[in-house]
Amino acid sequence: MADRAKGDGRDGRDAASAAPRPRESAPRAVAARVLARVWGSDAFASAALDAELRRAQALDPRDAGLATELVYGVLRAQAALEARIAEFAAKGRWTTDPLVRAHVLMGAYSLCFLDRVPAFAAVSEAVDGAQAAGGPRVGAFANAVLRKLAAAVESSGRPPLAGAVVASAPGWLRGALRRSLGRAAAEAFLSAGPVPPPTGLCLAPGEDRDAWLEALRGAAPAGSFEAGRVSPRAIVARGAGDLRRLPGFGVAWIGQEEGAQALALALGALPGERVLDACAGRGNKSWLLSRAVLPGGAVDAADLYPAKLSQLREALSAPPASSESAGAEAGEALAGGARGDALSGEALAGGARGGDALAGEAPAGGALTGAGGGLARAAAFVRETYAVDWTVGAGDVPEGYDRVLVDAPCSGVGTLRRRPEIALRREADDLPRLADLQVAIARRAATRARDGGRLVFAVCSVLREECEAVAARLAAPAEDDLGVRLEPAPFDAEIARELSGGGDAFRLLPHVHGTDGYFAAMFVVRR
Repeated sequence: MADRAKGDGRDGRDAASAAPRPRESAPRAVAARVLARVWGSDAFASAALDAELRRAQALDPRDAGLATELVYGVLRAQAALEARIAEFAAKGRWTTDPLVRAHVLMGAYSLCFLDRVPAFAAVSEAVDGAQAAGGPRVGAFANAVLRKLAAAVESSGRPPLAGAVVASAPGWLRGALRRSLGRAAAEAFLSAGPVPPPTGLCLAPGEDRDAWLEALRGAAPAGSFEAGRVSPRAIVARGAGDLRRLPGFGVAWIGQEEGAQALALALGALPGERVLDACAGRGNKSWLLSRAVLPGGAVDAADLYPAKLSQLREALSAPPASSESAGAEAGEALAGGARGDALSGEALAGGARGGDALAGEAPAGGALTGAGGGLARAAAFVRETYAVDWTVGAGDVPEGYDRVLVDAPCSGVGTLRRRPEIALRREADDLPRLADLQVAIARRAATRARDGGRLVFAVCSVLREECEAVAARLAAPAEDDLGVRLEPAPFDAEIARELSGGGDAFRLLPHVHGTDGYFAAMFVVRR
C-alpha cells in the first residue's frame, strides 16, 4: 500500500503530478472531445462538433476547419488508421480511453493524409494530447508509435485517402453497396466528397434564386453561395457562418439539404391539393409542401414522436393570408436584412430521415432550428398534426388526401458524408428489420389517400434492400386487409421526371448529383 501511495507509475499520472500539464492544440482538443463523445456516448459527430465549436469561439476559421477535418477524417478512415497503428503496437490501453484514442488516431490521420501538417508537428501535438489525457506513459507510447508511422510514411509515401475510407467501411456495408450500385460506384459513393458536405438552403416557391444569391453573397462575403444542381429551390452554402444571421432566414428560405428538397418536390403537390406528410419529423418538407399547395390547399403532418410534432406546430401553426403576403414578407427580408437574428436553437444537419433532423440530435442536411424553428409563421402553415404509429394503425388521421409523402425511417446510409458514425453503428441485420418497418408504414399511410391519389415512398438510403426491394414489395399483391393497392406510376413533377428518366423511381448519389444519397418511388393508390 505504501508503494501505491507514492505512485507506482502504472498509469503515469501519480508520478507526473508535479510536472507541468502538456498543452493540447486547440483544434485537436476540440476534435478529441467530439470523437470521444461519438465513441463514448453515441453522439452524432455533426451535432457534437457544432456544440464544441460554439464553445470554442476563439478558434479562427482555419483552426475550426482543421478540427472539422480531423473529426470527419478519423471517423471515415478509422479502421485503416487503427490497422496502421497495429503494425507498430499491439492493441492496448490506448484504445480504451476515448480521448487517448482520439489523439493517437488524429496523429495517424495527420501523418497519412494531411500534407500541410509537418510530420514533427503532427507527432508532437498528438503526443501532447495523449499525455494530457492519459499521462506520461501513454504519451511515450504515442511518441514511439507515431514516430515509427512517420518513418514508414516518409519511406513509402502517403496512402490515398479514398482507399482508406473504402477499406474502413464494414464488410457488410461494402457488400450491400456493391450489390446495389456496382463495385466502382460503391467505392465512389463511399469516398465521395466534399466532407463535410455544404449546407443546403431551400427557397420558398416564387423566390428569385439569382436575387438571393446576390443578397447572400453580399451579406456573407467570406462565404460561398452557389445554385444547387438538382433542386431548382436550392442554394449551396459553404463557410457562411450562422444561417440565422443571414437575410431571409425562416421567411424566404430555410436550411435543408438539396436532396431532401428534391424528395418533397418529387411529390408534385399542386395548389389546392390536400397533402399528408406521413413521417414529418420536425417539418422541413412540410414547410416546402405547405407553400406548394397555396392557394387553397392544406398540408397535415404526422409522426411517431409527439415532441417533434410539438416543435413543428410551434413553427408552422398559423396560416399565411395568401401566397402574395408570404412573398411580400420574403421580399421585405431581402430588402431589409436578416430575419431571425434573435432566434435560439441549433442549425440543422440532416440525417436519417431525408435531411430533416436537428443538428443537435442527428445528421445531415438542415431542418428547423430551436423551438421556434426559425420558420416565420406567416410563411408556411400545417393545418393539423397527428401523433401516430403507422405500424399499429392510422390513429385519427383522416382519409381522402390527394398526395401522401412517406419519408420512412431507414439506415441513413445515404448520409454517410454527414454522418460517418453510421458506418460504425449499423449492422447487416438492421436492413430486413428496417425494410419490414418501411413497408408497414407506407401501406398504412396509403389508406389515407383517396382512390387515384399519389404516394411517394422515400428513404435516405441507397441500399437495394431499402430501395427497389421495398418498392417491389409495396407493388406486390397485399398480404393484409387494408383495402388498398399501390401501382407504380411515372412521376408527374418535372424535377422527378428528369431524375427518373420518365420512370417511377430514382436514386440520388453524392458522387453523381452532389447531394446526400436518396431513393424515391411513385405510386398511385387504388382502393
